[in-house]
Amino acid sequence: MKTRLSSLFLVLAITASLRGAVPVAPVIVSLSPNGLLICTNLTPGTVASVAWASSLNGPWLTGLNGLNAITVATNGSIQVNVPVNKSGIVFYRVLGVPVFNPDAGMALIPDGSFTIGDSTGDGIIYAAPTNVYVSSFYMDTNLVCYGKWQTIFAYATNLGYVFDNAGNAKNNATNQPIQSINWYDAVKWCNARSQNAGLTPVYYTDPAFTRIYTNGDTDAVYPNWTANGYQLPTEAEWEKAARGGLSGQRFPWGMIITESQANYDGDTEDIAYDLGPDGYNTNFDSGALPYTNPVGYFPANGYGLNDMAGNLLQWCWDWLGMSYGQPTTNNPTGPSMASPMNPYRIARGGFWGFHANIARCASRSYSAPANEADNTGFRCIKNP
Repeated sequence: MKTRLSSLFLVLAITASLRGAVPVAPVIVSLSPNGLLICTNLTPGTVASVAWASSLNGPWLTGLNGLNAITVATNGSIQVNVPVNKSGIVFYRVLGVPVFNPDAGMALIPDGSFTIGDSTGDGIIYAAPTNVYVSSFYMDTNLVCYGKWQTIFAYATNLGYVFDNAGNAKNNATNQPIQSINWYDAVKWCNARSQNAGLTPVYYTDPAFTRIYTNGDTDAVYPNWTANGYQLPTEAEWEKAARGGLSGQRFPWGMIITESQANYDGDTEDIAYDLGPDGYNTNFDSGALPYTNPVGYFPANGYGLNDMAGNLLQWCWDWLGMSYGQPTTNNPTGPSMASPMNPYRIARGGFWGFHANIARCASRSYSAPANEADNTGFRCIKNP
């Protein structure tokens, strides 16, 4: 007969369907002799509960005072006092929503301030250096590839989504980046990817966040920035991620560029920091256009992200604005609406047919949101 407290920690999780997402099981990390139980790996802001039993076969007791409807802290943990049975073994289990663990294909971009814009003095228009703060987020390490696009596209259309474009990829290869989709397509695809993963979509057609954006070309898109689903990066998020933790550099890796580092159109005669060779990247300039490269071909930047310079331009959330820091320098999201002179959405990163100057971290490109072309794709981010 045991006379001292002996504990077996059994953790169960009740979750919604998480197809495509990888939950990390909650873990009871400690149970003190006086009954203080700590459990981690729960989704912040959700509700958890603790059940206990004297046998694995139960009966499991629930609804005890203080052990039901426990709000998970912002660090994803709960701390509660549980009954202590010193005459035998007590089993505990925590029921709750496990924290989302991003796909293996996402990288954490840490929070912090950085200088967005042309800090190298290259004279980039509308890119005056500005100090901004960006919260942490996860970003796809690669551009969305044709294979992933097709999977979510099929899921979405079966769910009633309507896209303007089915998208293309070089030779329809699954590892080539998706292109020829417009901004509206990218935003709706983000929502579908969220739903497929059992996450809360970010984009809606009403300010109360009751109508998920699934069809049509509307500029009245309302983002729920606190949702845990997939979204396009803001321009500030994109540039912070592209720099890979470096500051004051033209490119994600340094001050010069060659075709061994990115897929772009070389021009050594006019651009001093381009070491070429001239013309399209010789590894990919065969067959029919576009001359894109498979995702993940080039070395990653300091955050583990590929193709943040060259290959394809990448849609961002923001409307084009003449200055940074709108409406605030704390997690800026760009102008609240388009202007008659600038009805464009931002796209970043350069592409296979642009010169090296457009592949710089600070270079800004833009296009009408209804435009689709073989030079533009996208990647997703999500809140941690």
